[in-house]
Amino acid sequence: MTAPESPADSSDGAAGQGELEDLEEHLLRERPSLTQAEVAEQAGLPLEVAQKIRRLLGFAQADPDDRAFTQADVRAYTLTRDLIELGILSEERQEGLVRTWGRSFARLAEWQIALVADIALEAGIEEPSGLLELADEIMPKVEELQSFVWRRHLVTAATRLLTTTGDDPGSMQQAVCFVDIVGYTSRSRTLSDRELVGWLEDFETAALDIVVEHEGRIIKNIGDELLIVADSATAAADIALELTRRGADEDDDFPAVRAGVAYGDVVIRLGDVFGPVVNIASRLTSVARPGTVLVDLGMYSAITGRSGDDDDHHDPRSGDSPYRLRRLRRVSVKGYSRLKAWALQPA
Repeated sequence: MTAPESPADSSDGAAGQGELEDLEEHLLRERPSLTQAEVAEQAGLPLEVAQKIRRLLGFAQADPDDRAFTQADVRAYTLTRDLIELGILSEERQEGLVRTWGRSFARLAEWQIALVADIALEAGIEEPSGLLELADEIMPKVEELQSFVWRRHLVTAATRLLTTTGDDPGSMQQAVCFVDIVGYTSRSRTLSDRELVGWLEDFETAALDIVVEHEGRIIKNIGDELLIVADSATAAADIALELTRRGADEDDDFPAVRAGVAYGDVVIRLGDVFGPVVNIASRLTSVARPGTVLVDLGMYSAITGRSGDDDDHHDPRSGDSPYRLRRLRRVSVKGYSRLKAWALQPA
């Protein structure tokens, strides 16, 4: 048998619940008052479809009697119904697209709340009312900026699609580059959590500057590894060489890295890239020595215009090429027993 709750305990619990409800109302701009069934009915969606979309977005299913929804949910589900009727959210597209939305915004929200918490800590704000005022000041600006960044990226993506030849918009020729930090595990053991995060963020920021300067794109980071794509083989070569050059400079805080680059047809889906070219780039990175860049036959041919069958083991640069490619013995990696590979170096 548990002891009866003291008045003080009851008061503290009620206050905490009230603060959470105030925060929820503040961020949602309305006190939740609807069940999910009521939301689905008002939006004109079958309840099972609404539940599926909520699950794909990464939210736990609400209790049938839980009044956890607002008119904003009705509006969101109404828009979803419209997209389904237009064929944008067809059955085969729903899961991938909605799941990607949920995953992307969940990560963004986690980062933004952590940012607000850090700012509040630095400013000495402890009271809930102060946090709400801070959120009021920050969130509208962040929301507007997110929309601007999204639209700008839409322009870039649309331009790339319209200027790409080929019948399949989901497939195109790309250079794919993986960049891996050398000695990440040992270095991470010497750093606190905050120091490790700061170190990785500095690495990603510096890498982003280099990638964007050479008209490439960072698709994602996978722990201590970056996945980069570029429309041209030379752009990817320049990115990989600059990243390894920075890592080899003892006076530069940029960590030592190694890279693998492959070129050819890739499948583009939901902002990610797939296919053998991606696998080959990853495999080459795994066998590259620190500070080196390995490239596959596709990259070799795109850079030199040669087939790769008639070169010697020490292929000097030809003409005024800014690169030197040294052929290696065939590489055996997972899934590829005799992979042609070259070491890429600046001329």
